[in-house]
Amino acid sequence: MKNRNDPRVKMKDLGLASVSDAELLSLFFSKGPGMPIDKAQHLLNSIEHNLHTLARMSFSDIELTGVSETSAIYLVAALELGRRRNFQEAMEHEQIRGSRDAANYIRPKIGDLQHEEFWIIYLNRQNCILGCDKLSQGGIAGTVIDVRLVLKKALERYATSLICSHNHPSGNLDPSDADKRITRQLKEAGALMEIPVIDHLIVTMSGYYSFADEGML
Repeated sequence: MKNRNDPRVKMKDLGLASVSDAELLSLFFSKGPGMPIDKAQHLLNSIEHNLHTLARMSFSDIELTGVSETSAIYLVAALELGRRRNFQEAMEHEQIRGSRDAANYIRPKIGDLQHEEFWIIYLNRQNCILGCDKLSQGGIAGTVIDVRLVLKKALERYATSLICSHNHPSGNLDPSDADKRITRQLKEAGALMEIPVIDHLIVTMSGYYSFADEGML
């Protein structure tokens, strides 16, 4: 006889909407017939039920809530699949008409990371995306940019313009002095090569800052 309280049964018979966040999480922690929903609920309570916070947690962060190493790995893998799915969905909208389009495109990739990454979006004359590359990866406080590498990749892709973007793990959208400096360097170098930098975005999961919108380019 079916156990109507089993999340697996509810998902199959009643659909995904019938299953709570804790019940969904419990599926990752299942060992045999037991479904430790209390453990999943404890994890959610520890992050005030914020799924964005959960997506930012490392293996060790999750283990500290009492989850086993194996379950933590499964959970992080599932969250990473969701992040990649969101990024691929964003890639379907290939023309950039403004800063919002660019932010929506890059945010699923870097918006909730706990370290800083610097990415370049390469565009053609119609502002359609030719490609998107991670240029560098740093720590919590920053990352190092090689302007020559940016232009090399732009030439290889036959790009006619580009958009720079990086995330702020702190959630603070204000540009730092280093952000302003690299923007000036990229703008000057792009102008020499006739590959203009049309924007530089700072993104978080909750918003973005556009150098172009703010008159900084």
